[in-house]
Amino acid sequence: MPTPDLLPTQIPADARLSRWRAPDGWDHRRFDWTSPGKRGRVLVQGGRSDVVEKYLGVIEHLHRQGWSVTSFDWRGQGGSGRLGRTAGVGHADRFDVHAHDLRAFWAGWVVEGEGPHVLLAHSMGAHFALQAMLEGFEPDAAVLSAPMVRVRSPLGQWLGGKVAGWMQGRGEASRPAWEFSDESRAVEKRLRRLTVDKAGGQDSRWWEVDDTLRLGPPSWGWIAEAFRAGAALVRDARLASISVPTLFLIADHDQLVDPGAALKVAAQIPNAEVVRFGPESAHEILREGLAVRSRAFAAIDQFLEAKAPA
Repeated sequence: MPTPDLLPTQIPADARLSRWRAPDGWDHRRFDWTSPGKRGRVLVQGGRSDVVEKYLGVIEHLHRQGWSVTSFDWRGQGGSGRLGRTAGVGHADRFDVHAHDLRAFWAGWVVEGEGPHVLLAHSMGAHFALQAMLEGFEPDAAVLSAPMVRVRSPLGQWLGGKVAGWMQGRGEASRPAWEFSDESRAVEKRLRRLTVDKAGGQDSRWWEVDDTLRLGPPSWGWIAEAFRAGAALVRDARLASISVPTLFLIADHDQLVDPGAALKVAAQIPNAEVVRFGPESAHEILREGLAVRSRAFAAIDQFLEAKAPA
């Protein structure tokens, strides 16, 4: 089926929003869209500040291929509460808890329906997925879009991490690392880092009309943890023991995460494949213009047909 020109903007009428509680009691917002087809089941997980609605284009494509699709908002964002004192700030002390949430959710989810069972995760979500795989998490296949192994920093990784750690310790770790601006030039700069094609992915964050879903800048605690966790991930010897068939979608001109670090991680995973995108794509590969999305979806479909056959 051809990829639609426009991304969907409405929760499907036959989809269901519900709640899921982690083992420690944390309440998460959950989405399910069951397909009458028997292709299998996919868990779709977004990145920092993302919510289920943002990936309706990905979800719709998978559903049209016969997959039943589930997603949940990560702890600390969307409809799954906040980890800091201020609702508009994205805070996290450690990323381990998110990887544990993923593994706990998966354990209950896989017994709810027939497989194969596949994970598709973007950016920060892909980082959590890699952490979980290091701890024995084994989906039948995984697709990682623009994985956040290391965040970009104009100061470089070592100095950037040192500055973030210093700022984290100077005050409340959950305070924002910068002020969110609605000034037109600031908005345009943010959007250019997300997608090259304005019509494809820069849709004014329509999904955040509900204030309870909105999330602004990260905290200094989140940034410090991103540097720490990224440095640990890229040198983790356990990457060589991951047996999950994994497809990496990497944007070489990504301005938010370091594509070179993602390539280094992919090279250490024995059953990994890589599809790279050039200047036609920014960070949000799966929300880019039609040509990029079509190529990405074709790569995903081909990979899953080979690695997670029905």
